[in-house]
Amino acid sequence: MSAIFGEILTFTQQHGGDVALATIGDDKYARYETVDGFSVVYDESREGYCYADVDGPGPGRRFRSTGVRISERPPKGLRRHLKEGQEYRRLLVKQRSERAVPQDQLEALDPDGLFTFGANRGLLLGDRLSEGDVQGLTILVTFPGTSTTVTPADVDAMLNGPDYHANGNHCSVREFFRAMSSDRLRFGNTVVGPFRMSRSRLTYANNEGLLAPEAIAAAVDAGVDFSRFDSQGRGIVDSICVLYAGPTEFAGDLWPHSTVFSRDVGQGMRTQFHTVTSMGRTPAEQSIGTFCHESGHLLCRWPDLYDYGTIEREGDDFTSAGLGSYCVMGAGNHLGNGRKPSPVCVYLRRLVGWCATDVDIATPGTYQAEHADYDTALIYQNPDREDAEYYLVENRSRIDFDEKLTSGGLAVYHCDIKGSNEFQQGSLLHHYQCALLQADGHLDLETNANQGDGGDLYGPTEGTAVSHSSRPASTWWDGGESGLTISGIGAPGPVISFRTGEQSPGGAAVSGSSAPQALIPELDPGGLTDAITLQGAGTVRELAVSIDIEHPRIGDLRVVLMNPSGRRAVLHNRSGGNTKNLLLKLDSRPPSALAPLTGDAVTGSWKLKITDSAQPGAGTLRRWELKVRTAG
Repeated sequence: MSAIFGEILTFTQQHGGDVALATIGDDKYARYETVDGFSVVYDESREGYCYADVDGPGPGRRFRSTGVRISERPPKGLRRHLKEGQEYRRLLVKQRSERAVPQDQLEALDPDGLFTFGANRGLLLGDRLSEGDVQGLTILVTFPGTSTTVTPADVDAMLNGPDYHANGNHCSVREFFRAMSSDRLRFGNTVVGPFRMSRSRLTYANNEGLLAPEAIAAAVDAGVDFSRFDSQGRGIVDSICVLYAGPTEFAGDLWPHSTVFSRDVGQGMRTQFHTVTSMGRTPAEQSIGTFCHESGHLLCRWPDLYDYGTIEREGDDFTSAGLGSYCVMGAGNHLGNGRKPSPVCVYLRRLVGWCATDVDIATPGTYQAEHADYDTALIYQNPDREDAEYYLVENRSRIDFDEKLTSGGLAVYHCDIKGSNEFQQGSLLHHYQCALLQADGHLDLETNANQGDGGDLYGPTEGTAVSHSSRPASTWWDGGESGLTISGIGAPGPVISFRTGEQSPGGAAVSGSSAPQALIPELDPGGLTDAITLQGAGTVRELAVSIDIEHPRIGDLRVVLMNPSGRRAVLHNRSGGNTKNLLLKLDSRPPSALAPLTGDAVTGSWKLKITDSAQPGAGTLRRWELKVRTAG
């Protein structure tokens, strides 16, 4: 499945021209809004998109068309950002999820298992085809009134070419899977068609379950020998992909997806899994990313590593980013406009046996993480949950397949095959299946602030970067200390070195203080900044700060500490209400706001910034002090 997180996309109408709509969701459930926030539905009677209202209160409420085209003024009193009821949304997702599971496996499945990403020990249900020579069938289809200049030869090159780089694509689909699997999976495709469908493109965009059956029937009528596409001798076609003419449209049958359609196609063969995506209007629009993502579902039974949100297994509709752009099965298939997708993360590669070597980094020592060594997993196992919960470490420098990532460096993943990327809470019962420890401690992926940013991966760090006291900390999901400590991280590049194991408790004690007796400006965003300069070799292992501020109402104050490298920690943020005088004493033991400042260099100017959001009531910074112990 391919998810869209609020992007403005173009949609077609029978009359009135194309429209731009904000899109939120995936092929299981999506909603659409005008650019100014009104929910919309496609109204066939008006032959276009109309403003949506709901048909009543309660969890079962559904959208209904107001009959007013979105080119007109919205109906008086219509509210923005309307949503259908949780009960109705959940029902739709359940029905569509059931259609993606083979019927013989659906009966034994706990219904709630449909709402996880890895019901089968981390993988989706269904036979896995992750090794050997697998020849898929790709069926090209066109629609009345929709043209494309993409030829079968263009598609064949994109899917199978040994040295394919057209339009900026990194490689062909076949070469992508060969690289990720270390040549274990050789996935080729035979291209047939194009076949002209009986209905307009718009009809398939506004209906479900029409396109793939008609495309497969056209291939049967054309005499395609489906027995050529059964590498396992199961009597089941390994892979069918329907590629439709024109740009991707995120609606109905045209939303890129992977699902099940079972049909007898002769010679003792039947179909099962298939995918649907677009081939574009011209060869210049061809990209491999979405094809690789959907084929990952179909062949390897990989789950999506993002949060569906609307499934609401958590009881709300909060959408987080999951693993974001750091895996092709997250949002990484969109990198480089789909032409330079992210690799398959080490977590998913290991689940399907693509890592021949597990390197146990629990033994203290120095290790080398080689970029693009897709055959190796650097692992730290939870001994109490063997092969279920563990940490994985991977080199994700911005080279080769990782060129388009927003961050480059050492990636640290917290993995649990029994988790779900519906659960962004990070607690014992509600946590991701594969979570990226974001080096800046901001949890932007969990809060859906972005799909990845420059502070996510670990860069050069002389001291300790990951430990029980870092932020984020290397604890297990139950909050217990894992013992994983990573330090001495090298610079991004073909090889990143790092150390595991506790550093010696040595090092030096460095301290400094300031007693400025300085007034804190009121209603001034610049506030008051005071600095302490520290001198000392090495990096911060432990940090403590004490602050003495005289003020009549500490609920008006915000206090931020910034280290010499520019990293910040918010120590007090307008809490405490009418309490007088702020006396803070903090250290870097978790859970501490100071934790993000460990691991950086000691030497330089440490700045304390205080802002006052209200008046009257001027305050004074009387004194503050820093105490640091450096890494040994």
